[in-house]
Amino acid sequence: MSGYLPKYKKTVFALILSVLLLWCCKAAQAQPLPLEQKNTITKNWLVYQSESAELLPYISKVHSGYNALHQWVAITDVQPFLVDFTAPKDLCLLLNNKLIFKADSTAVYTLDLKKYSEGIKPVKGNYLLTVWHPDQQPDVASFKNHITEIYDITPQSKRPFAVKFREYVNQNAFILFILLIGLIYGWLRSNFPADFAGIFNLGTLHDRAGSMQQAPLIKPIGSWSGVLFILAFSLSIALVIAAIHTNVQHVRLFNRLFPVSEADLTTKIIFYTFLVFGFILFKYLFLKVMGFIFGLEQVVDLQYREFLRSILFLGMFLPVVMLLYLALNAAMPQTILLISNLAVSLLLVLAILRVFFVVNTKAPILNLHLFSYLCATEVIPLAIMLKLIVFNF
Repeated sequence: MSGYLPKYKKTVFALILSVLLLWCCKAAQAQPLPLEQKNTITKNWLVYQSESAELLPYISKVHSGYNALHQWVAITDVQPFLVDFTAPKDLCLLLNNKLIFKADSTAVYTLDLKKYSEGIKPVKGNYLLTVWHPDQQPDVASFKNHITEIYDITPQSKRPFAVKFREYVNQNAFILFILLIGLIYGWLRSNFPADFAGIFNLGTLHDRAGSMQQAPLIKPIGSWSGVLFILAFSLSIALVIAAIHTNVQHVRLFNRLFPVSEADLTTKIIFYTFLVFGFILFKYLFLKVMGFIFGLEQVVDLQYREFLRSILFLGMFLPVVMLLYLALNAAMPQTILLISNLAVSLLLVLAILRVFFVVNTKAPILNLHLFSYLCATEVIPLAIMLKLIVFNF
């Protein structure tokens, strides 16, 4: 009893800490917000009616004959007011009827209105921006805000860092989920040492007879250890998949079926985790059905055990890939993206190769019937997964 109590306390402590980490992860994600862009141009353009001497809202189909369009803008000193626009030759920009720009050729320009507002007195705190062309109506639809660095009013010498206006990618979620994976593996190693050693011991990797006796491999969902081993792997590969698609592109097919918010990184990681977890469990049912169709029921259990053993063993290296992502992604994003894609590809390919090797010891793969079965159950699903995860952009 005295030996059981400390072990029980460690288990309860690990579970409580895991719940707290998940709660903190959600809270940490909602806290940071992008900085507000103050100097912005809008689509609220105006035209000057000489009859009433008033500025009226611009309607493209009604006011097609006006060569000058106007807009009231508020310009602050805390950040630049950069505007991108396409201008034909001789297009002119004015602030409070003072010429500040004239296009010498047709091109795309970027102009800082804050720079040109110096020395011009505002009217009730605003400036009248005028876009005029002598021969045609200006294309004001091309006027867009140029988002760049946002400067603080503190002098450059006193500012410790430059603040950039960018979409916030919450890496705290990645860090906390990696800690959660470590807690799960630590709890499994303390409470199920035989199962842990049977899966992650490199010396027993070639011992197929021994691997068949491991409870997580015989009944993956028949014990807590089996469920947690698969959950830890699912969470590990979900982190890598989320990292790959956060800065590149979402999985288009998954987004059509199950829309996942771009900002809610925690939701996306949990979504991918349960998707991978469900895929692993569904694969056993899929193999049973295909084995029945091909008349190879005797191969199914061996095939599934080796697939599960391979991905669980190789999944141990995925948190290392995530640490590389967190440390070097800002400096070498393309290199880290390549490493992440290679890690996922190697994990899937090596797992399939091991299944082919082990099944070949039971029955020759040169048998066309068996080879067709393995292509239907391993190669085609592998190609689909690589397409969705790695080659989706």
